[in-house]
Amino acid sequence: MADFFQNGSIATLHRLGEPDLARLESELTAFSAERPIALTLPCHAREIGTPALENILRHLRDVPYLAEIVVGLDGASPAVWKKARQVFAGLPAPVRLLWNDGPHLKKLIAQLRNSDLSIGEPGKGRNLWLCFGQLLANDRARVVAVHDCDILTYDRAFLARLCYPVANPALGFDFAKGYSARFSDRLHGRVTRLLFTPLVHSLGAILGPHPFLAYLDSFRYALSGEMCLDADILRRTRMPGDWGVEVGLLAEMFRVVSPKAICQVDVAERYDHKHRPVTMRKGGGLDAIAADVAKCVFRTLAVQGVVLDRGLFDTLIAIYLRTAEDAIRFHAADADLNGLGYDRHEEEGIAAAFVRSVRAAADAFLADPLGEPLIPNWNRVDSALPGFFEELRAAVQRDNA
Repeated sequence: MADFFQNGSIATLHRLGEPDLARLESELTAFSAERPIALTLPCHAREIGTPALENILRHLRDVPYLAEIVVGLDGASPAVWKKARQVFAGLPAPVRLLWNDGPHLKKLIAQLRNSDLSIGEPGKGRNLWLCFGQLLANDRARVVAVHDCDILTYDRAFLARLCYPVANPALGFDFAKGYSARFSDRLHGRVTRLLFTPLVHSLGAILGPHPFLAYLDSFRYALSGEMCLDADILRRTRMPGDWGVEVGLLAEMFRVVSPKAICQVDVAERYDHKHRPVTMRKGGGLDAIAADVAKCVFRTLAVQGVVLDRGLFDTLIAIYLRTAEDAIRFHAADADLNGLGYDRHEEEGIAAAFVRSVRAAADAFLADPLGEPLIPNWNRVDSALPGFFEELRAAVQRDNA
C-alpha cells in the first residue's frame, strides 16, 4: 500500500503510484513563465565523464521547463575544465559553469578574504554558495533546484517532482527537501540510518521535546543533497563549508522559513549513488562526514540556548550507541523481509566508528563552541562589496566564452 502518512512539523508529499511525467512537465512549463526555474549542480572534477553524470545529462536534454543551469566545478585542472565545457554542452537551457579553481574565481575568492568575508575551504558548501551567487547575479530564476551529480538512478521525473512543490504557487511552499528509499541489493544511507537519526533521538531522550529536534526528526532523509527553494531565500542563507552542509541548510531553513512553508517530497521509487568508505579522514570518509554532521547539530542547538557540557556529551554517547544498536536490529529485519543483503557485523562496526565521530564532534565543540564561521549570506557580501555580483557574473562569462 502506498504511504500517505503525515507526521512531524513539515508536510510530506508522497509518491502514490507511477508519476504522470507529461502532466508534471506541462504544469512546470506553465509555472516557469511567471517563475523561471533554475537547476544548480555542485560537481567535482572526478564526476566528469562518469556513467552517473552522463545519464543525468541525457535526461536533462529533454527537460522543457528550465530557464538556466548553473554548474559549480571543483578540483578541475585546465584540461578537465575544457572537457567539462564539452560534457555540459547541448542542453536546452543556457548553462553557466563556474571554474572554482580557475584564475578568475580564485581572484574573487581572494578579494572576499581580504574584505574579512571568509568562505572557508573548497567543498560542497562553498561550491553551492558560489553557484547561488551566480544565480543572484543573473537575477532571472525565481525557483532553484539542487541535486548531486553522482545519482545512478536519475530520471526526468526525479527533477520534476523535486521542483513541483515550490514552483506551483498555489501550494505555498518555499523549500522542498527530496527523499527516497536508498537501496540496491542492500540498504544504503548509513550516515542517516546509523548516525543522524539515532543521534537526534538520543538528544531528544536527554533534552526532552525541542522544536529543532522535532523538525530534524520530521525529515525522512535529512542528509539528501536534493532540494528546491524560492530564490529569495538565497540572499539570506548562510551555510557551513564542510560536510555538514545539508544539516546546516536545514538549520537555516528552520531559522528563515516558516515550517508550514517547508515540505519533503518523495522523488523516486529508489535512489542509488556512489558510496564512500567508512574511514578516509582526508578524503571525506563516512566517519569524517558523521563528525561534521554532529558538530553542526550541536552548534545549532547551542545557538538556540541549549547548554551542552561534558556531562551531557558523556550521557549522549552512551545513549547513542544503544539507540544505534536498536536501529541495526530494525534495519536487519527490514532487509531480511525484502530479501536484501545485510552484514550486521559490518553495520555494528560502522556504528562503533560513528561513536568515535560523535566523541570527536563533542570534543571539537567543547574546545570551540563557535567553530569555523558559517559562510556569510549574500546580503552581507552585497553590502560590503556592492559591485561583487557584476564581477562574479563577468568572471563566469569570461570562463564560459
